[in-house]
Amino acid sequence: MTRPRQVLPGTTYLLTRRCTQRRFLLRPSKHINEVFEYCLAYAAQRFGVQVHGYCVLSNHWHIVLTDVHGNLPEFAGWVHKYVAKALNQSLGRWENFWSNAGYSAVRLVEADDVLSKLVYTLSNPVAAGLVHRSRYWPGLINRPDDYRKGKRCVRRPPGYFRAKGPLPDEVYLEMLVPPQFDGLDAKKFGSLLGQSLAAREQELNRRHKNEGRAYMGAKRVRKQRPLDSPRTRQRKGRVNPRVAARDKWKRIEALQRLKNFVNSYKEAFARWKQGEKEVFFPAGTYWLCRYAGVKAHAPP
Repeated sequence: MTRPRQVLPGTTYLLTRRCTQRRFLLRPSKHINEVFEYCLAYAAQRFGVQVHGYCVLSNHWHIVLTDVHGNLPEFAGWVHKYVAKALNQSLGRWENFWSNAGYSAVRLVEADDVLSKLVYTLSNPVAAGLVHRSRYWPGLINRPDDYRKGKRCVRRPPGYFRAKGPLPDEVYLEMLVPPQFDGLDAKKFGSLLGQSLAAREQELNRRHKNEGRAYMGAKRVRKQRPLDSPRTRQRKGRVNPRVAARDKWKRIEALQRLKNFVNSYKEAFARWKQGEKEVFFPAGTYWLCRYAGVKAHAPP
């Protein structure tokens, strides 16, 4: 049995997924940006997900979001499925688009953790040595001042999505202030994020300068070939965290709750497999509730 994923409404995550074999299948272009933005906007609207920040790199992407209704697997599944279908068609390929490892969803416990992961997400092109400021990244990325701009209309891109198909001509994407910062309006939160991002970019620039590293630049990024991949080796056996919390005790508490969920799930699953169909699974059980009709306790 694979390790169960707890899906609770109202949880904020950092979600990440990589392309198969780390290939540059998402290298920035007008078409790729339009396809990804449309899929992201439609899925967020359909599954009630609040989008707080995102960045699409050449071979992976990050998004910080709040799963308001407990629909994270459906949201992630829809985005990844239709991005893969649309871009595979444009590239003339039909193999796996995404890594078989699936997506990583790290639960963000407190406001500091959310801000930290938003800065991490938006500064990713700088940390990777691609551009010296995130605003110069030619791929799909949000800006700190987007939070005060309201909803943005995103039109259905040509190509894979049929003009008379089931998907709408237009969808709307809105950058929302994370619920952990409900005391800040959009302008103040954007200012806080902008200052934190600028400080992080300055730190990365100093580090790269000291190491003698040059930035690739947006022009060279656009020239990457889709089937190429980084020359650096990927470390195997890396830890895949489920929780991020700067506060030690908050992290321990969150990990203990997750451990309790997994243990309760395994116990309930064993009883269910033995024929005890009235067994209750722990709150946050997703797949079996949706596709096998099991019962679960209500979220706390």
